Order: sequence, then structure tokens, then C-alpha cells
Amino acid sequence: MITAHDESCFCNHSHDLLPTNPGRRRFIRLATLGSGIALLGLVTPWQLAQSAAEHGAENVGAAPAHTAEALLLSCMDYRLVDDIVRYMDGRGMTNQYDHVVLAGASLGALTGDFKDWNKTFWEHLKIASDLHHIKKVILLDHRDCGAYKVILKADFSKNPTLETRVHGKYLRDLAKEIHKRYPQLETETLMMSLDGTVETVSSEL
Repeated sequence: MITAHDESCFCNHSHDLLPTNPGRRRFIRLATLGSGIALLGLVTPWQLAQSAAEHGAENVGAAPAHTAEALLLSCMDYRLVDDIVRYMDGRGMTNQYDHVVLAGASLGALTGDFKDWNKTFWEHLKIASDLHHIKKVILLDHRDCGAYKVILKADFSKNPTLETRVHGKYLRDLAKEIHKRYPQLETETLMMSLDGTVETVSSEL
């Protein structure tokens, strides 16, 4: 049988087991982890990567910043996702390129119908250039593109010659704009068929 005295003792001892000030104790624990670890919790991964890219050379023995050969722009079409990876792997570029996906690829980067897409492309290109020091931009459109039908209100897939000409215009326009903003970067303008084969569309730069 537990007496009132026993209950009082039990409660008092239980109270002693609980932290008197959880917030303060948590602060002290965090403080003991050291300023280096604490700082890691206050910055984003992007800030860490940017800082490493900017100051890595100043740190003796620091690992060199990672680089990529190219930035690839392709369409979102689910039918060609695996084919695009196989194509890039076949070129020996596995893990050597950044990848931006926009519906319509070159058209998506230029259209006035979706201006946020334009902004997205140029922001990604800047990051790829600044952070990964890419050497070229690969622009990969594809045949029977739904985005071209939606944005341009026409189906060019019934006439492959006309389809190539229309895609070629947007591929060239985007390549020229890239060359204007980043003259040091090479550009490739390509068209993929639904069987995964790829042909070059002249950029005429």
C-alpha cells in the first residue's frame, strides 16, 4: 500500500529526473558540438556548394570542384526518357552532363507563352556554367512533340521535312542566344526520332 508520504517522495524524485529547463539544456548540447557543425545547420546545400566553388582553391589540400562537360536541354516526353539516357551514355557522357527538362525543349526555352520556362533555362545555364564549368550546351528536340502542337497550334509530324525546318528554327534561335550570352560555350542542335535515333540540325552560327 502506497502512503501519502510515499506518493510525495515518488513525485519529488520523478520531478528531479526531468530537465528543469529543456530549452537551455538543448542550447548547451548544441553549443558543445562546436561552431563548425553548428554553422552547417545554418546554410543550405547550395550555399555550401557555392562557397566551395569560390574558396576551394584557397584551401590547401582541398578536393577540386567537380565539373561537367555539358548542359543538356531536352523535352519532358515520357516516351524518350530512356532513349535520351542511352544516347548520352553512348556518347561516353555518363555522369558528365547537367540536364534541364522543358516541354518542347528549345521551344520551351524561347516561347512567350510560358515566360517562367525561359527564366528557368537561363538560370540553370548560369549555374551549370558557374558551378560545373561546362564547355557546351546540347539542345535536343524530338519529333512528334506535343508541346509544339500546344504552343504553335499545329501538328508538323505529318510532314517530316517541315517538322525539321520548324524545329530547326527554334534550335538555331536558342543556340544563337546562348552564343550571344556565353560566347565561350559550344552548342549542338539535335533532333531525336521516336525510335531513339538522333540527327544533327545545322545551327548556322
